[in-house]
Amino acid sequence: MVRLTLLSKIFYHYMHMISIRHLKKVYPNATPLLDINAEIKRGEIVSIIGPSGTGKSTLLRCINRLEKPTSGEVVVDGTMGMVFQTFNLFNHLTVIENIMVAQRDILHRSQKEAYDKAMELLHKVGLADKVDSLPEELSGGQKQRVAIARTLAMDPDIVLFDEPTSALDPTMVGEVLTVIRGLAERGLTMLIVTHEMNFAKEISKRVFFMDEGVIYEDGTPDQIFNHPQHEKTRLFIRRLKVFDERLAHGMRDFTDIENRFFEFAEQNQIEKRTVRNISFVFDELIAQNLMSKLPAETDIHVVAEYSEVTHRAEIKIDFAGEPVNPLAQCDDISRRLMEVAIENYEQDNIDGKNRIRFQVK
Repeated sequence: MVRLTLLSKIFYHYMHMISIRHLKKVYPNATPLLDINAEIKRGEIVSIIGPSGTGKSTLLRCINRLEKPTSGEVVVDGTMGMVFQTFNLFNHLTVIENIMVAQRDILHRSQKEAYDKAMELLHKVGLADKVDSLPEELSGGQKQRVAIARTLAMDPDIVLFDEPTSALDPTMVGEVLTVIRGLAERGLTMLIVTHEMNFAKEISKRVFFMDEGVIYEDGTPDQIFNHPQHEKTRLFIRRLKVFDERLAHGMRDFTDIENRFFEFAEQNQIEKRTVRNISFVFDELIAQNLMSKLPAETDIHVVAEYSEVTHRAEIKIDFAGEPVNPLAQCDDISRRLMEVAIENYEQDNIDGKNRIRFQVK
């Protein structure tokens, strides 16, 4: 059963603004929403993040019924407005007309009331000088600010933003985010699908990380961005590119694995300095001073995680047996190379399992 109801205002302060229970959306060749459950309180600002194709936009469109859910329940207390990533302005109308038309036709405001409201909002979004401009005369950032003003003109209790900056040139993103920050101070309930991680971290009260058709992790910005509970969340937040290989046959594997790392680095456009320093690690730390000290064909597990956010890499090396400290085994030349290449070196041996961890500069 799918149900969309407008609850009595008597219960306004006691109920959630949006309740979503077992929401599912199935298309002939995909199931973007498998089982969505969430309760969103009045005044909450929720950012929705996650990989492409995980149903983030579909969730918004099911909430406002632009898409009909396959099953589940959506209960909404209040009126909604939506800001789309592609603006959806009427190209034959001026800026002021775009903001006035729905006020007159749907809210039945007078011409003067609609005009006054539109002008008030254009001042707030910094476009009062564009009242008579057509959309084609505006930049992408200006179009999106008009779209936001048009949505606010309908006095919504809830505003849904579907990737409001994804269609913008990077130089225009800041002006739209500034407007949304201003809205956050007005107490509106907002759901924002966004790929702007710093913005989501700054503005949100809650963050949903979506993957595999569900809200995979739900928490405060601090929990999601600094202390994620799930590995998928961690990999996404830090935008990690992971190189994961095993040296099961000693030097017979080493050259092939090193070549695969260089291919991995090129595919992911890893900075040349980082590639050079990881190459030092492979040659000096692993090949010369770890593999040579271990029994033949010891299984060595090497994981390199490169962050597109920090442009740094972390290396983890696991192997079984007696502890061998390759950094301590280095000769003077190798040690100098390692001092240039790595930092925060740690090594543990627990129940015969060794782990070496460090960051590559």
